[in-house]
Amino acid sequence: MTVAAPAARETGLAIRVHNLRKQYGETRAVDGISFEVRSGEVFGLLGPNGAGKTTTVEILEGLRAADSGEAMVLGIDANRNPETLKPRIGVALQTASLYPKLTVTEVLDLFRSFYGRRGHSTGELIERFDLTEKRTSQTRELSGGQRQRLVVALALVNDPELVFLDEPTTGLDPAARRSLWEVVLDLKRQGRTILLTTHYMEEAEVLCDRLAIMDHGRFLESGTVKELVGRHFQERAVRFDRIHGLADASLAAIDGVVSVAHENGEVVLYTRDVPRAIDGLLAAAGAAGTEPENLTIRRPTLEDVFLALTGRALRD
Repeated sequence: MTVAAPAARETGLAIRVHNLRKQYGETRAVDGISFEVRSGEVFGLLGPNGAGKTTTVEILEGLRAADSGEAMVLGIDANRNPETLKPRIGVALQTASLYPKLTVTEVLDLFRSFYGRRGHSTGELIERFDLTEKRTSQTRELSGGQRQRLVVALALVNDPELVFLDEPTTGLDPAARRSLWEVVLDLKRQGRTILLTTHYMEEAEVLCDRLAIMDHGRFLESGTVKELVGRHFQERAVRFDRIHGLADASLAAIDGVVSVAHENGEVVLYTRDVPRAIDGLLAAAGAAGTEPENLTIRRPTLEDVFLALTGRALRD
């Protein structure tokens, strides 16, 4: 069963943020960011732990006050009128504590009672999120994937206009992660507006219409995946295990190589002429008395963009 999307209540922008700032002591958790989220799109905040994603989301949810700047959500000032905003949004927090001795049905009934039991019925949500066999199970008995599906179901009990999903797949195994992706994609097909935070590149590529790469409280780039990659790379990436004795200067001097980077023990050569670059690489490696191992070729991805912007790989 598919839960119907709410009727279009607003057009244009669901979120408008301007020069938002939040500081803890000397740490600038959110450092002057500005962005917009259109109604009906999935917008992603991509970045490592500590980038400022969760703080940003908590300000937009009305859970935390900003030091300065503007955060308009569904036309409401999230700083000044959080209580007006909260009934209209759904929130799946990064770390959710569920009542361990309540059953799935009891938890959903409890959360629905907070909203006068308007919105979707408990039965609809249980069926939609594939929790039928667990409806009488206590939440402490659920697997990680089942817990996360329940958390997202709880975020939808009030039929929200805007859903916040803060790193919803952190800690899940690959199968459970992809199962939750299908839930998000279904919400997307319904036309719901979703703000998603993640530190998984593939997740951002699969789910997000647009995204912003965030680090140290600031936005480094924003746009579609295609736009982000296109701004930084017209090249392909030639990857191989690091070759001892072959310096970056020698690799950069290979005919056809535009730039050289490193990631987790691998060397990445960016080139617009793959055959010429590989010929040069084999010649340079041969002169050093070795050959490149685990050689692969691929188009640049978000991982490459993040590496180019920050000088480091994005990891959990």
